[in-house]
Amino acid sequence: MNRPLRHIAIFCGLLMLALLIRTNWLQFAQSEELANHEHNRRVKITQFATPRGDIIVNGKAITGSKEVEGTDFKYQRTFKQGKMYAPVTGYASQAQGMSLLEKTYDSILSGQDERFAFRHAKDILTGEPRRAGDVITTIDAKAQEAGYKGLTDLGARGAVVALEPSTGKVLALVSTPSYDPSVFAGNSFKEGDKFQALVDDKSKPLANRPLRETFPPGSTFKILTAAAALEHGVITDVNAPTDAVSPYPLPQSTTKISSEAGDATCNKASMKTAMQYSCNNVFLDAALKVGDEKMRETAEKFGFNEDVYSDAFGDMLATKSLYPEKLDKPGTALTGMGQGSLTSTPMQMAMVTAALANDGKLMQPHIVEELRGPDVSTLEKHDPKEMSQAVSPETAKKVQEMMEFTAKEGSAQRALIDGVTVGGKTGTAQRGNDVSKEVPYGWFVSYGKASDGRSVAVAVFIDPTAMDISRSDISGGRLGAPIAKSVMQAVLGK
Repeated sequence: MNRPLRHIAIFCGLLMLALLIRTNWLQFAQSEELANHEHNRRVKITQFATPRGDIIVNGKAITGSKEVEGTDFKYQRTFKQGKMYAPVTGYASQAQGMSLLEKTYDSILSGQDERFAFRHAKDILTGEPRRAGDVITTIDAKAQEAGYKGLTDLGARGAVVALEPSTGKVLALVSTPSYDPSVFAGNSFKEGDKFQALVDDKSKPLANRPLRETFPPGSTFKILTAAAALEHGVITDVNAPTDAVSPYPLPQSTTKISSEAGDATCNKASMKTAMQYSCNNVFLDAALKVGDEKMRETAEKFGFNEDVYSDAFGDMLATKSLYPEKLDKPGTALTGMGQGSLTSTPMQMAMVTAALANDGKLMQPHIVEELRGPDVSTLEKHDPKEMSQAVSPETAKKVQEMMEFTAKEGSAQRALIDGVTVGGKTGTAQRGNDVSKEVPYGWFVSYGKASDGRSVAVAVFIDPTAMDISRSDISGGRLGAPIAKSVMQAVLGK
């Protein structure tokens, strides 16, 4: 063999060897990854080959399946009260994929979980179709409806989160405006156009505001500032006058910050009075005296700067709420009133409220109570998990005292419920640099405790951009408190 032919033969041999190595690599090393890849059509065909299991609220399915013809996908997902429950279920679309609970627990809902292997083997022998499992949620149907109705009646973009303080159960998870996952559950061009229209909609109906969007929490953060000041000894008596003047001179600045209640009311007010009237000066001064490191340390014990939902929430992982590092003195002071570079999800503020109502103990939020197999047997059951003792019980009780006084005598009176101990805090958060042009956000956080020991913590967030409302009427107490009240009543049966 002459030299050129020998080179060609060696080159061809190397190509064959590379093909053999690649084939074996795909077959053995990457087979599982490729078999389960979301863009593998066989995976999607399997996912929709049989009726999906259901997502359950209060013992009733809020999802279903219907048989379809003319496609490789035999069954299509359906949703009951889709818009109300979309932030919980997510979507299961033959063309667009899956999200939220539908994605996190797809192996259960599609019947492909390895724990079903014995059952499926039996079904094959008996000729029965493959059966799927169900996901049992912690959602309270009445609380979810109360939160959704409250926001939609306002015509507001917003979010509502309700938690059971003692366990971390998510009782309501609402986002408006919302979408119906049923309208694009198939794979036709028409349904694809409907999904794209939702993507392009400026009101962002596909957004999960309770978990995925962050905002300045405004004056609702003052409950955490109060907890930090008490925990670190800056405030020892909530009824004693402070030396915080109003208007408050922001350090290293010529800016002076006043409060809507007026300087006469807020000047050197006690922390209890400051909570009652939402006096900015007392909380600016408290945060400055606590200092950025201890303020951030306290915030982190309540869940800031952490992926606190990763284990329990899967695809429902929340965006981090941020208390920034290395703040200067003006920046630290501003966080005391929930402004500056501080950001929070509605879920995070519900967690802060729940922990304070639970005597300082923060429980891991969870939205799934139980996973069940095709035979209705329990595969997994959630056990409540403590995340941290965010502050001492003594500190938490003092903050409760102030929040309950604010509900009885201050800006949170619209949340009061007969026969229920209610604590609350309003919030209005400025956005953008030009305060005169940008409408503020409205916030409200509260908890309710019934005489039988049941309790609930609620966070309401309102973006009034799309509302026909004057700037002077935008406040957490006016807009958010009635919604929080209705959610608490739904949970507590009042």
